[in-house]
Amino acid sequence: MATPQSDPSLSPLRTVAVVGLGTMGTGITEVLAKAGREVIGIDVSEAQAAGCLAALEASTARAVERGRLTGPERSGILSRVRTGTDLSAAAGADLVIEVVPESYDIKHQVFRELDGIVRPETVLATGTNALSVTRLAADSARPERVLGLHFFNPAPAMKLVEVVSSVLTAPGAVAAVTDLALELGKEPVAVGDRPGFVADGLLFGYLNQAAAMYEAKYASREDIDAAMRLGCGLPMGPLALLDLIGVDTARTVLEAMYAESRDRLHAPAPVLKQLSEAGLTGRKSGRGFYTYEAPGSAAVVRDALTPLDGAALAQGRPVHSVGVAGSGTMASGIAEVFAKAGYRVVLAARSEDKAQAARARIGTSLDRSVGKGRMTAEAAARTLDLISAAGSYDAFADVDLAVEAVAEDLEIKQQLFAALDKVCKPGAVLATTTSSLPVVACARATSRPQDVIGMHFFNPAPAMKLVEVVRTVLTAEDVHATVREVCAKIRKHPVDCGDRAGFIVNALLFPYLNNAIKMVEEHYASLDDIDAAMKLGGGYPMGPFELLDVVGLDVSLAIEKVLHREFRDPGLAPAPLLEHLVAAGCLGRKTGRGFREYARR
Repeated sequence: MATPQSDPSLSPLRTVAVVGLGTMGTGITEVLAKAGREVIGIDVSEAQAAGCLAALEASTARAVERGRLTGPERSGILSRVRTGTDLSAAAGADLVIEVVPESYDIKHQVFRELDGIVRPETVLATGTNALSVTRLAADSARPERVLGLHFFNPAPAMKLVEVVSSVLTAPGAVAAVTDLALELGKEPVAVGDRPGFVADGLLFGYLNQAAAMYEAKYASREDIDAAMRLGCGLPMGPLALLDLIGVDTARTVLEAMYAESRDRLHAPAPVLKQLSEAGLTGRKSGRGFYTYEAPGSAAVVRDALTPLDGAALAQGRPVHSVGVAGSGTMASGIAEVFAKAGYRVVLAARSEDKAQAARARIGTSLDRSVGKGRMTAEAAARTLDLISAAGSYDAFADVDLAVEAVAEDLEIKQQLFAALDKVCKPGAVLATTTSSLPVVACARATSRPQDVIGMHFFNPAPAMKLVEVVRTVLTAEDVHATVREVCAKIRKHPVDCGDRAGFIVNALLFPYLNNAIKMVEEHYASLDDIDAAMKLGGGYPMGPFELLDVVGLDVSLAIEKVLHREFRDPGLAPAPLLEHLVAAGCLGRKTGRGFREYARR
């Protein structure tokens, strides 16, 4: 048995061949050359090979202009790269990374040819994110030297690299490639062989649900994308991201995931097949979910589906005063938002003391804004003066808009709406901030269901720009118009959606969180690796387990149950681990323990 010192797989991987010089292959070539590796770029197309060199020359020239590289450093990088069209050029490579099209036939052909070209100790890596590394390895003459090395696009910028082992992979090969990833300045995450691995395994299920939501005409493409950017802090909306990845690529990944999981959430939405077969594959073709200026362009242009600026809505009702029902964080945040926009606000709770405490919380929040230079002391004082506290909902008698922000319990909300129905003047708009309960059930508790609408703010309300505007089948057009107008005045971005569980954001977010929990249950990856994968590979501001602990595991479980009950999809059933943690009282940061433990304050 070889010692670690004598194991040739642990020798430095100094010369690397990259097979396939499309966008990803070109990016990987740049990363390797900048890290001092000799790189042999190989592509069947002479134009692609030449394009790789041209792209490298252009990117390094920009880096010199921006002071990130010196002229001699640039020359050194370019001197370390040579390209060609003959696979035999890989003969002297210590590592070969293939990033050819996602096809077993093409990849098998590349690996078979490499078996007859490279040295016995050479490591062969596949860049696949959809195909089985084990199946590719088994067809090779050296299965123990085959593994997955999944970079993320754009490779020079993205930190995550998934290092994928099959049951056949030698530990030494994994160690050598992991060391290389670290030397490249990347964050390697070790994962097993299953379609999508960690990041794409979670990401593509979410993208697929967004495509299905669009296909069902539940919300517009613009509203779906804006909701996930503004509501979750994501760098791109899901449909824009599908266009960037390639609709055809997404479909291939999902087909592979579904073949293994048989989870309906992974069954590609039919619209992906329709777009793919029509050649509308996204940015690379100039059209996908959106239309682009030209093939390869990132500039979106108007098309038949683009909403008209200032699209005609019904005339809204005048709103001068607003009632906010509740005394918690959300209620005080919403009251602050309205007062900052100049509305007179009545903040009412079940007792005068609770209402005054909520108003005092707003005062503290405004003081913080003054301290950070976001507003003057005079403006803060004027804002607080616009808010009056009341210990009874009778104080809503003259408000034009009443917004409830009480506990997420349908019976409590229905009782409140029945009370508002008696108190509020005719024509007042009644809004619920529910994130998961049926708006129509609140509406039916009144004698004026046409005046009831959902107005789902996100926490913290003063900071978060998104409001989901939820119409029921009974909501009047002028009520919808009123809320859209109010959103503009309070500087929030409204997105329209229908009255079904989860609306846009939670219906897409919580199945993704649930799937992350299932990965841990199945011992596929650790909490830390999954969180790192989604932050580094997906650009998410928080990993799924960080987010679950912030949201609260009890809140998350309640939303999962609502989604499962509404859509009856087995894939939406709450992960047992989530249920066990909630039953044990481990609810996240608020209790000091959830998926992780936190220091008590």
